[in-house]
Parts: sequence; structure tokens; C-alpha cells
Amino acid sequence: MSSESDMATGILERQAKWLESYQPGLRILEQGSVVSVGDGITWITGLPSAAMDDVLTFADGSRAMVFDLTEELIGAILLHDTDALTAGTTVQRTGRVLSVPVGDALLGRIIDPLGTPLDGGPTPDHTRWQALESSSPPITARDFVHQPLYTGIKIVDTMIPVGKGQRQLLIGDEGLGRSSIALDAVINQRDKDVYCVYVLIGQKRSTVVNTIDTLREYGALEYTTMVIAEASSLPGLQHLAPFAGCAVAEFWMQQGRDVLVIYDDLSTHARTYRELSLLLRRPPGREAYPGDIFYMHARLLERATCLDAAHGGGSMTALPIVETKLGEIAAYIPTNLISITDGQIYLDHSLFAGGFRPAIDIARSVSRIGGQAQHPCIKEEAGRMKLDYLQFLELEVFTRFGARLEAAMEATIRHGRVLREILKQDRLSPLPAIFQLAWLVAFNDGLFEDVDLDAIPSFLETLEEEVRRSMLSLDSPREEWSAAVANWLSSDIRDAS
Repeated sequence: MSSESDMATGILERQAKWLESYQPGLRILEQGSVVSVGDGITWITGLPSAAMDDVLTFADGSRAMVFDLTEELIGAILLHDTDALTAGTTVQRTGRVLSVPVGDALLGRIIDPLGTPLDGGPTPDHTRWQALESSSPPITARDFVHQPLYTGIKIVDTMIPVGKGQRQLLIGDEGLGRSSIALDAVINQRDKDVYCVYVLIGQKRSTVVNTIDTLREYGALEYTTMVIAEASSLPGLQHLAPFAGCAVAEFWMQQGRDVLVIYDDLSTHARTYRELSLLLRRPPGREAYPGDIFYMHARLLERATCLDAAHGGGSMTALPIVETKLGEIAAYIPTNLISITDGQIYLDHSLFAGGFRPAIDIARSVSRIGGQAQHPCIKEEAGRMKLDYLQFLELEVFTRFGARLEAAMEATIRHGRVLREILKQDRLSPLPAIFQLAWLVAFNDGLFEDVDLDAIPSFLETLEEEVRRSMLSLDSPREEWSAAVANWLSSDIRDAS
């Protein structure tokens, strides 16, 4: 009884406050009606003041967002619908644009693009709403990308470095490990004061569940917000999912925090946008995509940046994922995203089939930020490593024909094969930055040259164990690193020889 009385008292208090602030005056209310509904969109007549991105409410409780305007009709994408939504249903403007709740209360939560919890928990407490659509930070508010964001993947952190505020594309055929690289990057942010936002767009429920379970198993869900619009959800929600995830991450960036956001994946997002555009009778362009498909992804990814100190110094790093068909990197959507982002990590099917994991093709992968996003010691040790590795790949072709090679060429090939073996790494096993420096020093000092290729994994395990126990840091002198690494591996080298 006490709870009911408290509830009644609260209602009376809210009514009293509303009466105090009430101002009598002329109010004009527009009311439209549904002409047709189906396939996640609806056509509406009336509402002459409706503008793009306005949120509409229907008499049956459904919600939609204005997506297209013609001379006589309004095209809207459904955000929530009921079985009672039919032609003739009345509709009204809310006068608001679509927003999502933001704040630290979203950490560890799973929400849909409208902020509704999907994990069975209560609605997250929040003090602010962030608009899904907003302008990207002006050039005067941006800073150069200068701090590294470590993924924990050897081949990425040394040869294709990613910096805080960068937009690095993950591109490749389905099933080659694009999402695994993204998950490694998220898991590696543990205890690094980096918040993460993982957006799943149009994925199967089994994929969604596996992703959630993986993040929870490795303790990464506690600093991650998941924004999910699975394959069975309305096309409108799938379209809005990356913008909702970006808005959540953007709030933290504006508060001066570092954020990593994953868009998995933008190929599905582009197909959803094409579906909605064709249903709304927009003129199709190349591959039936609408003409503004490039602008849509550009305005999303341009919001990822590094802010200067005067604007809080926060950063948002974006790892968008895009799918290729049969390795066709020059397809329409991949080409668009390559031109928007600051580099790409390309996964190759032949490398994957040959047992090289992660199957990253160094020749077609690039980070346009380069060494600006690397620690000076790692940058110095990596040096010409990428160029030398590419030269090794070219030279190795000659060995397939049984040609006799000069001693110097054989040494170069041996050197490259050792490096290739070192760069192999199991999924969901990110490694700390200090280990990256340790193996670079060991490799450059020639400690792996006389080791059998099959024994290299055990050497790396020994090195990792010793690094975690040591007191060395990335800023320790090179001489100390060289002596320590030689001492750690000396017994294993003797045993192997």
C-alpha cells in the first residue's frame, strides 16, 4: 500500500509542477494519415511542416523517422511498428530529431539504436541525449594523430600502426578473420583507459551471441557498449545502428576520453540503405546504390578524429569493416571506404588457406598515419621491416622454380621466413606493446637466425613470459633490452642447437 501511495504522491507532484509552468496560448497541431505501409517504410500524407529526420508518432504507438520528402507524400522509415499500423492510421510530428541516451551508465550494456536495453536489464540512467546525426568536428578543433592505439596484433602494431583518432578499414572476404581482428583490438584495451563501442549491423543472432560471449569471457564487456540491430530487426534500425554507436562514442570523446568504435559491417549497412532508398523510389546509381551512398559513409566516419587540448583532447578511433567478393578490392563500396579512411588492413584468402594467421596481406595494407602513431622505440626497431618483408616475398617466388640462389639471397629468404613465422598469431590472443618491442629487438639482433622455424613459437612463449615478469618498459635504453632479451633466450637457443 505504501508503494502505491508514494506513486500517487509522485504523480500529483508532477501534475502540480506542470500546472505551475503552464502558459495558455494558441497551439497548432498538424495531423497526417498513413497512405501505405510495408517492408519497413511508410508513406504519409499531410504534415506540411515535416522536415528530414523528424520523428513521427502514430496513433497505434508506432514510431518512424522522415527519410524522404516529395511534393505530395512523406516517406518515413519505421523505428517501431505494431500489427495495428495500417493505411488510414493518424500520425503526428513530435518536433524532435532522433537521439540516443549517452553516458557511463551504458558501459557493459547491450542496446538497440534507440537506446532500448536488449540485455534484460533496467533502462540505463542517463543525464544527456546525443543526436544521432551531427556535424563532424571542424578542422580547427582537430589535432594530429600522435598517440598509438595498440591492437595487440604483432603484424599490425609494428607494420600497420593505428593511432588514436584514426579511421582504419578492415577489408577482406567473409570468413577471413576481420571480426577477430576487431575483437582482439577491443580485448587489448583492457586497463588502458579506452572505452569501446561495438556496433553489429544486420548480423545473425548466433553471431551476435558469440560476439557478446567472447567479450564477456575476456572481461572486455565491462568497458564496452554494444549497439545491435540484428538481421531480423527493421531495416530502419539497421540503417541507424552505426550512427547510434557513433553518437555514444562521440559523447565520451567530447568529455576528453579515448574511444574505439567498431562498425561490423558497413557492407551490410550499404545494402540496407540501398534497400530503403529503392523502396522510397530514389533514383539508383552504380550497382543500384543511391547517389549519396558515399556522403552517408563519409559523414559517419569523419566524426572519428583526435581533438586538440582546447576541445578536451579526446579521440574516437574507428575500425569499420567491409566485405569483398572474391578479393575484389576495387568494388564500389570498398573503393568508397578506402578513399574515406586513413588506411586499410587487407585480409587475403590465399594467405588464410596457406595457414598464415592473421591473413593480412602486407603488400595491400597501409596506414597513412605511419610512424606518427608509434612509440619511438618501436618505430626505430620496425624501421625498414615492411619494405624488407615485401622484398622477401618477391624473392621467394624464385625458389619455387628450383633456381640456384646466391648466398646473400638465401640469407635474405631465410631472414624473411623467420619473420613470417614470428608474425603468425592465434585469434583472441592480443599481446602487450612491451612484447612487441621485445621480439623486434630479438629479431634485429639475429637471435632467431639459427633457430628451426618450428621452434620459433616456443621461443616467443618464453619471451612473453619473461617480458611480463621484467621491470623493463618501452622507454628503457636499447642496450638494456638487447642484453635482457639475449639472456632470456640463451638457454632455449642452446637447447635448440
